[in-house]
Amino acid sequence: MSTDLTRIHNIGYRNYDGPRLGRAYARRSLYSQSLRGSYGLGRSAKSKILPMILFAVMCVPAAIMVAVAVATDLKDLPVSYTRYAIFTQAIIALFLAAQAPQSVSRDLRFKTVPLYFSRPIERVDYVLAKYGAMASSLFILTAAPLVVLYLGSLLAKMDFLDQTKGFGQGLLSVALLSLLFGGLGLVMAALTPRRGFGVAAVIATMTITYGAVSTVQAIASASDADGAVQWLGLFSPITLIDGVQTAFLGATSSFPGEAGPSAGVGVVYLLVVLALILGSYAVLMGRYRKVGL
Repeated sequence: MSTDLTRIHNIGYRNYDGPRLGRAYARRSLYSQSLRGSYGLGRSAKSKILPMILFAVMCVPAAIMVAVAVATDLKDLPVSYTRYAIFTQAIIALFLAAQAPQSVSRDLRFKTVPLYFSRPIERVDYVLAKYGAMASSLFILTAAPLVVLYLGSLLAKMDFLDQTKGFGQGLLSVALLSLLFGGLGLVMAALTPRRGFGVAAVIATMTITYGAVSTVQAIASASDADGAVQWLGLFSPITLIDGVQTAFLGATSSFPGEAGPSAGVGVVYLLVVLALILGSYAVLMGRYRKVGL
């Protein structure tokens, strides 16, 4: 029998005596990394193609509108700031479907979430960083064309106060849209580690609900049931945003017959939007309570 005793070998590791940057630094780093990743920055050239194309597609129509407005001396923009995101909702949904699974599905698939939670980051830090990054990337996507429209309106010498007011209302609208869409997209993506399933779930949530609601609204409008048109808008993310900005931001509704909600019904819309945002955060916290073990 061997009588060799256990030996401890010094392989050269040294104690770390530098500063401990802590949770706040880790949270900011994860947020920054996730935000950059939404546009393919710091990743391969292939990863940059789709988000950059979608960003350009969002901005090009705004640039064309500005060129037409300047060339023809229009007194107002062809599309208001609050309606631009409504018209480009398909592009926004496609961006969300591509980037929400990229943000969270890989961590689930390769089981790296417990490593994040080992130290110093905690579950709340991970959720806040991912949610904040997704909402921020959507805000950049939706606010950039509004900036183009605003600068173009100033070049065309449109009324400064009117344009500034409309621009501010548009920014508030897309900020709320970014929080709502970002939360829903991450919830759908976090339910499965498979990216393809996450993409399909996000697209279904954003497009099928809008198609169904729009169809039923059109039927209700044709039957002169304008009251029903208002309440039906509660069942789709994009129509929720449409209803809130119609009620409180002076927007023209995209509902059939422009039968948007009144201020009273608009309060219900706003409460539903806030409930979905907070609910998305709560679902994500619950989801990562399980996978973080």
